[in-house]
Amino acid sequence: MRFPDSFIFNDLPSSKMAVHPCTAHRPLKNAIFQRPARATMRFAACLLALLLVAIEAHGAAPRDAETHFFDQTLGDFSEELENARVQGKQGILLMFEMDECPFCHRMKTTILNRPDIQDYFHEHFLIFPVDIEGDVDMLDFRGREVTQKDFSFHQFRVRATPVFGFFDLNGKLVSRYTGATRNAAEFMLLGKYVVSKAYKKMSFSRYKHKHKPR
Repeated sequence: MRFPDSFIFNDLPSSKMAVHPCTAHRPLKNAIFQRPARATMRFAACLLALLLVAIEAHGAAPRDAETHFFDQTLGDFSEELENARVQGKQGILLMFEMDECPFCHRMKTTILNRPDIQDYFHEHFLIFPVDIEGDVDMLDFRGREVTQKDFSFHQFRVRATPVFGFFDLNGKLVSRYTGATRNAAEFMLLGKYVVSKAYKKMSFSRYKHKHKPR
């Protein structure tokens, strides 16, 4: 029996559909699985880019302030003055603090733990903490024995914390900042204020205004 030509050319499956079903569906299957893979790769690339931006914006990973910001001392500040001179430092920075001080904690965990802050201040100062409620004996800048509590209150009238006291190589208090700074940039500016000896010409408030980003 001879079939009409229209039947042969119009009703028979096309060459694509005549392929084995497994082969015919393979391209579709690959397309389905390739799209999520490509999307995942793009998503991972975006995450990597965001991570690099975050690292660049915030600097290196934080380092514990207790071990990387503060120097070790035996509690003889008259000796530490000599150490500062020998090491070519500009002076000594004391952080007056006390337990359960939320602003002290915030400074340590958000600002003093930054490597850029630690590196800059260590370049110019020896840095020590002082517990304003401490009964531990120490030697002040003149070599006199005193408790940390008496050193803080009787010599420098420290009542609230934190207080950052900058002392020159003769043990003279040249600049004092009470409270936590707003951010790392302000604390860095405080350091530059002392290092540049701008305290001889103006207050820190005026210095901040003068160096405010335009």
